[in-house]
Amino acid sequence: MKDAFGTPQSLLVLGGTSEIALATARRLVARRTRTVWLAGRPSPALEAAAAQLRDLGADARTVAFDALDTESHEEVLGKVFTEGDIDMVLLAFGVLGDQERDEDEPLSAVRVAQTNYTGAVSSGLICANALKRQGHGSLVVLSSVAGERARRANFIYGSSKAGLDAFAQGLGDALHGTGVHVMVVRPGFVRSKMTAGMKEAPLATTPEAVAEAIEAGLRRRSETVWVPGALRVVMSALRHVPRPVFRKLPV
Repeated sequence: MKDAFGTPQSLLVLGGTSEIALATARRLVARRTRTVWLAGRPSPALEAAAAQLRDLGADARTVAFDALDTESHEEVLGKVFTEGDIDMVLLAFGVLGDQERDEDEPLSAVRVAQTNYTGAVSSGLICANALKRQGHGSLVVLSSVAGERARRANFIYGSSKAGLDAFAQGLGDALHGTGVHVMVVRPGFVRSKMTAGMKEAPLATTPEAVAEAIEAGLRRRSETVWVPGALRVVMSALRHVPRPVFRKLPV
């Protein structure tokens, strides 16, 4: 169960090598979180991440999880929940894709969509149902400001995040009153390995800043968290810009 400050004692991360997820896990472990499950494709990076959390005092375990292998999700994630209650699930996996390549190779675009949306719908529902059976817990979903309005530069990735965001909002409404809290996190450009070499967007942030915002959102039981907060105003304005004008903006 969570402590008086809203800190989960147990955490399941879907996307166990995500820099944002690991920054969040480190921050929570420094508070009170003691059991961490890192779910992801087996790799030295996944094992190294678990070892780092163990060094910080957590009982960190790894579980083989593939977002694209939806037929395995029920069994894989079900086993985690049989080990004990999970106070927080952080859905953090996703791929950015390559817009130019993905437009020319539709199967690559489909992989982006299946990972970011289909895989999230499958694993998100399974975890949500498990949390509902517990009667408590938080499901934190990493969305993106890219899902707020499709941009020419990354509409394939953006559309997958738009679907994820809408799904998470609806799931939060469906779980209202069950004891399960769903929080959607919308970071802007995050300086990470995923964005290395890309031109930095205005109001860029870091994995650590996103982790801090997630922790604050958990304490407040927020339903939506923008990182940085100023993006809420920026995107509200951009959402209403006429399309002919929007096409000409350097966004």
